[in-house]
Amino acid sequence: METVTDKLKHYQQIVEQLLMGYAESKPAYGEIEVETIFDTQRNHYQIVHLGWHHQRWVHHCVIHLDIRQEKIWIFYNSTEHDIASDLVDLGVPKQDIVLGFYPPFMREMSEYSVG
Repeated sequence: METVTDKLKHYQQIVEQLLMGYAESKPAYGEIEVETIFDTQRNHYQIVHLGWHHQRWVHHCVIHLDIRQEKIWIFYNSTEHDIASDLVDLGVPKQDIVLGFYPPFMREMSEYSVG
């Protein structure tokens, strides 16, 4: 039987693997760097774009995920990736994925966890 610690470590690996894959795609515009930010102590995970585009500074969080109470919360996604679907493809059950950018009443209508 999987322990809470085993499940957390497994989800950390899945989230890091997924975001590292996403981070390989560099924006087609500007001189933009793609950074992955992994806070494994507090279970916060982000992809950030930073650099210059048309003489304007760009600093933008494009994806933000957290792991909270044995569930993967998707808080922000401004990419074309379907993160929830990709997590399911990597073996995460839908009941362990929370679409945190929706209010709870809307989450109830999804096939994913309410939280």
